[in-house]
Amino acid sequence: MKYLLLICGDENLELDAATAAQLNEDTERWVEKTGQVRVEGHRLRPSTSATSIRVRGGEVLATDGPFAETKEQMGGFDILKCDSLEQAIQIAAAHPVAQFGTVEVRPFYEES
Repeated sequence: MKYLLLICGDENLELDAATAAQLNEDTERWVEKTGQVRVEGHRLRPSTSATSIRVRGGEVLATDGPFAETKEQMGGFDILKCDSLEQAIQIAAAHPVAQFGTVEVRPFYEES
């Protein structure tokens, strides 16, 4: 089954250069450890570059910024192909961002 990991954190959190470099290294190591289970993943630009789209009464409404204003914003995602939710949770818990942010695990609908 496929699972989406939403990698979320506080964009205003300021990391010193050494901590940021260590986070990048730890994330690269996490990617290597996931092996074939990780199908795809990408880092996202800050939420300030987001555009939220809504259609109301046939009119397209485009708003600068994320859909929801929250302390944590989605900073990236990964797609996993795991045997179980437990395996996906174990992999998500090992993600470096889980130490200070949130990694949401969400299953895809089964393909028919």
